[in-house]
Amino acid sequence: MKKPLLVLGALALALTTASHAETLRFATDASYPPFSKQGADGKMTGFDPDIAQALCAAMKVQCEVLPQDFDGIIPALNAKKFDAVIASMNITEERKKAVDFSDKYYNMASRLVARDGTQINDAWFKGKKIGVLRSSIQEKYAREHFVKLGAKLVNYGKAPESFLDLKAGRVDAAFVDAAVGDVDFVKTPNGKGFALVGADYNDPKYFGIGSGIAVRKGDKALLERINKALKQIRADGSYDKIQKKYFSFDIYGK
Repeated sequence: MKKPLLVLGALALALTTASHAETLRFATDASYPPFSKQGADGKMTGFDPDIAQALCAAMKVQCEVLPQDFDGIIPALNAKKFDAVIASMNITEERKKAVDFSDKYYNMASRLVARDGTQINDAWFKGKKIGVLRSSIQEKYAREHFVKLGAKLVNYGKAPESFLDLKAGRVDAAFVDAAVGDVDFVKTPNGKGFALVGADYNDPKYFGIGSGIAVRKGDKALLERINKALKQIRADGSYDKIQKKYFSFDIYGK
């Protein structure tokens, strides 16, 4: 009888361990392809969710990636609806007042998307409608620069909505992360006749030093684990494998 009892004991221990396995809950933007997108089955896919899964694997914890509209993502984090945010969020001094950030996990300039051949200069902005993601760093920059040049901002809850209005002629340009504009619009059939135009926008005062993973202020233990895991997936090739799945260029930056 001892052997069956030992087997039952081992099974009970395994079940107990599994039931107490740590789960980290990451929130990401509900619609920001190719970085994040919610499928018909409710699951999140894209670069950000894949990086979250790789980080969890490196930390040897279970992973849950939850959708959240970007404009409410920091308040929801601080309300403890999840443990961390991985949503292409630029590390800025203003946001550091509300959350703590990991090391960067990528660094991408912002660009204007408009009709191919559009020549961007200060005079061009007068009377133009520019689509921006609500509560984004692009909105803040555009409000303090493009509006002063005579442009009007049109806010969107989801970045793809600005591309639909751009194609329909309801806005003159969309101001987004370069990778989002390129992969999710310009290189698609809907983006025919459109291009990334003008200069790169990457002033650290507005755009920070890259995108980081946000945690609640003072959660040093989780932050240290995430930074350690980031270094691990950069070193073991996991990061590069995920990056190549979505982009034909290096988005990590210098």
